[in-house]
Amino acid sequence: MRVGITGHRGLSGEVERKVRALVEEAVTSYSTGTGAGIGTGNAGLVGVSCIADGPDTWFAQAVLDHGGQLEVVLPAQQYRAALPARDHPTYDDLLHRAAQVHRTGLDVSGPDAYMAAGELLVDQVDELLAVWDGRPARGHGGTADVVTYARQHDVPVKVLWPEGATRDRRSA
Repeated sequence: MRVGITGHRGLSGEVERKVRALVEEAVTSYSTGTGAGIGTGNAGLVGVSCIADGPDTWFAQAVLDHGGQLEVVLPAQQYRAALPARDHPTYDDLLHRAAQVHRTGLDVSGPDAYMAAGELLVDQVDELLAVWDGRPARGHGGTADVVTYARQHDVPVKVLWPEGATRDRRSA
């Protein structure tokens, strides 16, 4: 089963805690065969992520922790520089552990690169997990845009969002 992730970054502490639990629960369901997938077990789980800070990295780490394989989609050559410096060690570790890296071919990070990466990610997966509050994207290439692309291409979307939670202004 090939599963991708898209989601809001910069979540508040309480929302982050709840979302982390939802992501872990989803990955566990795939690796144990109780999820929407074929139930191939740990070895059959391939997680596809852009490994941005937040849900992308939590998902990637959970996939690896459950014995799955990680594939990374890089939005741009300069993507790492656009991420918070505090997250560079995690990004570097996950990139190093990736079984495969997919590149958009773009150089500079930004809305077009993020949308291209979202499309490339969706094109690689059987199902998309979306850490999404259901609201419109705050900019081109945001979570809502990736969800829309997945739905337009008949890729099932499983929304992971805590009931009653809201994004703060920092969230992407």
